[in-house]
Amino acid sequence: MMKFEEKTIKRTEIFKGHIFDVVVDDVALPRGGEAKRELIFHKGAVCVLAVTPEDKLILVKQYRKAIEQTSYEIPAGKLEVGENADPKAAALRELEEETGYTAELELLYDFYTAIGFCNEKIKLYKATNLVKVENPRPMDEDETLELYQVSFDEAQDLVKSGDICDAKTLLALQYWALERQKR
Repeated sequence: MMKFEEKTIKRTEIFKGHIFDVVVDDVALPRGGEAKRELIFHKGAVCVLAVTPEDKLILVKQYRKAIEQTSYEIPAGKLEVGENADPKAAALRELEEETGYTAELELLYDFYTAIGFCNEKIKLYKATNLVKVENPRPMDEDETLELYQVSFDEAQDLVKSGDICDAKTLLALQYWALERQKR
C-alpha cells in the first residue's frame, strides 16, 4: 500500500493574525527526501444560499482587495471568536448583517477552498422561509455592500461575465442548478 502522509519535521510560524496564521513546515516526504510547505491555517467561514419565494438568488456585491475588483457573492463571513461551536448561528448572523433577512438553515456541504496551501473550511447553508428583519444587525464597519436579487439566468450571466468568480458562490449555484432540475 502506497504511503502518502508527509511528516512534519519542523514548523516555523511566520504570521499570526485575526483571520488566519501562516507557517512554513519542513516535511519528510513519503518516498524519501524533504520539502517545505507554506501553509495558511484559517479559522473557518460560513456562507448561505438564499433564494427568495420569487425564485431570486440573494447576492451581495463588494470589492475584494485580494483580486482588486468587485465580485457578486452569496452572503458569507468568517467565524468570529467562539463561533466554531455554533456555525449555524454565525451563518444566521452573516445573513442578517449582509441582507437584512433571517431564515431556517440547512447545512448542505462543508468544503475546503484551496487545499494545496490552506485549510479554510466553509460551511454552506441553504436558507428557507426567508423573513425580512425589521431592525437588522448592522453591517460590519469595514464592509461596503450592495444587495441584489437575481434570477437563475441572471446569475448564470454573472458567471459568464466573470462577475461571479469565487468558489463558494459557484458551488452554491451548482447546487441551485441541480435543485432546479428536480422540479
